[in-house]
Order: sequence, then structure tokens, then C-alpha cells
Amino acid sequence: MQTFGLIFVLYQPTAEFVGNLHKAAALCGNVIAVDNSPEPSPHLYETLRRAGATVIFNRNQGGLAGAYNRGMELLLLRGCEVVFLLDQDSQIDEHFFVKMMEACAGLGTDTFIMGPKIYEIHLQRCMPVTPPGRRLPKPFRIDQEMEGLFPTLFVISSGSAISAQAYRTVGAFKEDYFIECIDVEYGLRATSMGVPVYMNAAVTLRQTTGHIERHGKLFTTNHAAWRRYYGTRNAVHSLRLYRSRWSLHWMSGPLALYWALCVMLFEPQKLRKLVAMMAGYVDGRFGVLGTFERAHPRIAAFCNRSARKDILIRDNPSATVE
Repeated sequence: MQTFGLIFVLYQPTAEFVGNLHKAAALCGNVIAVDNSPEPSPHLYETLRRAGATVIFNRNQGGLAGAYNRGMELLLLRGCEVVFLLDQDSQIDEHFFVKMMEACAGLGTDTFIMGPKIYEIHLQRCMPVTPPGRRLPKPFRIDQEMEGLFPTLFVISSGSAISAQAYRTVGAFKEDYFIECIDVEYGLRATSMGVPVYMNAAVTLRQTTGHIERHGKLFTTNHAAWRRYYGTRNAVHSLRLYRSRWSLHWMSGPLALYWALCVMLFEPQKLRKLVAMMAGYVDGRFGVLGTFERAHPRIAAFCNRSARKDILIRDNPSATVE
């Protein structure tokens, strides 16, 4: 059995989310808890250390991508051959790591990315598989499938297993993406480089993205305006970035229109979110990355009033291992 470790990302965690970490730590003996909260929590860190976890206080440098990269760097130094990623709201059962590692071992290669079947709690359905193909991809659902590995262009980062060799081949997560579509870009980059990506139907991870609400056949995530900016920008940019390999770039326009429609119909702060999305769409088309605040100070100030702490750019490593 290959050695594996876990990166568990925290952001101002509730007691429930800390409980998710403890459950995961009980199943994995090599846990890196990366805290992206604005301020450190010494009491929490002491509790996590007693549970066997190593804590990195990252202060949100590079966003979620930065947290993954800091954890990866440490686990690779420890000789882990497979690294799992988990967000604080993800729910796993006691068989999760065993079943995932069995599937990894059965691949017969040390270069791969594998994700579980993702069950979206509020939508009550699983994320579809998007199979690789030069022509128009045809996503399909595997809700009823209970076994088998399905090749796909990307998987959700939370719950995914990345082999050490795959990470060395593909490289670090894009920290100028920060939070949205990190996994989409990484999967497209990996498959473009010949690194296989699979969805494992034998393992299910339950989670939700944002405060999702269903409205008939439509649904909305109720993300804040700043997150709508990154979501739109990164989706457009990532799909265009690999358009010579995968024919997905055409989807960015319809996706942006769908998200805008849902905001107009169902969400509060419509103007701020639509302005953020328009800025994100243009930036994605022209490859303008970095923080919202640096790219558009005035627009960001309008959209982000009392919304959140700024995401930091990692010019110099300042994450601390607690």
C-alpha cells in the first residue's frame, strides 16, 4: 500500500468543520491542516496538534490554491506517494481512504489524479463526468453507478487524490486563481500533459458549494460579488487556456449568461454581482489574473463592501508551521 497524506483546508471553521477534520485525522495518520483564516487560533492549533495534525497558518496567501501548495510541499518532503485534498465542509465515511487507495493501487501507474463521486447535498445529485475528447464533450451522470473508474477532464479538488509524480509533472496549483476553478484548470492542464484523471464511482463524497438554492430546473449558489468575479474570470480563462487541446472554450459565454440570469432572478445585491461578473468575464478573455482589488480597485471597492478580507499574493513565503 502506498503511503498517503491529507491536506485539510480551514477558513474560520465552525465546530462542525473542526469535527470533520478530527474524523478525517482518525482515518489518516499524516494530516496537514492549513488554516487560511485572517488571524491565527492558538487554542485550535493546540487541539489539532494533540490529534496528530501538523498546522500551517497560511493567512489565505494564494487563496485555496496556496493552501494546497503549502500542504503539498510538506507532504512531498515527508515522502507521501499520494496526497488527498479536503475542504472543511466535506463529509467522508470510514471507508473513504481505503477504497480510494485500493483504486489508486489498481491503476498500475504512479502518475494520476482521482476524485470520488461528488454528491451535492442541496441539489440531491452527483457531479457529472466530462470525458476527454477533441470534439464537443458530452458530460454524463454516474449517480447510479456503484463501481468503476470513469476518465474525465477534471474532478472537484475536495476529496481528490493526487499522486506525488502527477504533482511533480503538472506543477503547482495556480495561486493567481485563488479560489474558483482551481481544480478545473488543474485537471485540464493534467490531461493536456497526458496525466490521466478519473472519477471513482465506488466512493461518494457529500458536500455543498455555497448556499445553493433550487428553483425548479435552475439553481443558484448565492456567492458574494467578489467570488462571482473570480468564478467567472477563472472559468473563462481556464476553458480558453486549453482550447487547442479540448473544445470547451465555447462554453464560457453560455455559462456566464446562465449565472447572470440566476443572479438577476434569485439573488440579492444583483448590481454588485453583475458588475463583478462582467469585469471577470472581460479579464478572463484577456488573461488578466491576480487579485480583484489590484485589477479593478474602484470596481472591487464597490462590489466588496464589507464582504471579506483581501486575499494575499504570496510574494514571499510567510506561512508558518505551528
